[in-house]
Amino acid sequence: MSAALAPAARGLPALALTFNALAWGVSWWPLRYLEQQGLHALWSTAMVFACAALLIACVQPQAVRQVLRSPALWGVMLAAGATNASFSWAVTIGDVVRVVLLFYLTPLWTVVLARWLLNEPLSPASLVRVALSVGGAAMVLWPEASSSSGSWPVPRSLADALGVAGGFFFALNNVLLRREAARDDASRVLAMFLGGALMAGGCGVLLSGLSLVAWPAPQGGWIFGVLGLVLMFLLSNLALQYGTSHLPANIAAMIMMSEVLFAALSTTWWTSSVLQPQVLWGGSLILLAGVLAWWSPENPRPKTALS
Repeated sequence: MSAALAPAARGLPALALTFNALAWGVSWWPLRYLEQQGLHALWSTAMVFACAALLIACVQPQAVRQVLRSPALWGVMLAAGATNASFSWAVTIGDVVRVVLLFYLTPLWTVVLARWLLNEPLSPASLVRVALSVGGAAMVLWPEASSSSGSWPVPRSLADALGVAGGFFFALNNVLLRREAARDDASRVLAMFLGGALMAGGCGVLLSGLSLVAWPAPQGGWIFGVLGLVLMFLLSNLALQYGTSHLPANIAAMIMMSEVLFAALSTTWWTSSVLQPQVLWGGSLILLAGVLAWWSPENPRPKTALS
């Protein structure tokens, strides 16, 4: 089935992408629940992605061989793993909306990485997206009048830094996926889930050994939280693969940007947080850069298992 579906036939793919955005937009809640049950975000991410990778390997055993024989996919594995470890940790310790917005600085990093790794030229449109992303990030990161953290728009917390890092690695993951577009979906998806397990688990071991994060001490209903996240992420990935293969890239992009809306609504509802005007304005510029990037024919969106 081609991407040129009639408008009436786009309902199910659009619904699938909306589910994907919803899953990632509210993923902060089960991650925080698991942290309360004695599992730091790094440990819960490692468990969830290890379970998902094991299921994929059982269903598509040939994907395991392809990943092991393809050093190029190891880069995808590392980039995707760093993305998930950064994002999951950030949304458990920081302001979820700020983290998601900083994560969506992807157009900025994509322009830089595509130029470096794929030798793509810098077009006027790409420079406009960079300017919008930088301006939006500056507004989001600009200290409030009452803040004593200085006047420079830089990450002011570990959560901010992790959000920026997650967006960078997400862009790197997408650029590497574009370079490996000829490979089948199963091997690429398996590489990304394996990366989430290995990177989060490796960071967990290192930081726990240094007494910077707690070793796993699961209690209560932690197993149900882990299994629920496994199911949610697997279903959201299937929904993403289906939606992006049946809708034009510009329509898919605008639907996927609703992740920010779901994150904002869920945190406002469950935590009674209030969005600051500068975050709203800066976020609008970042999202506009994202929409323009997805709309542009020069940057076709690869399939990805991430948000």
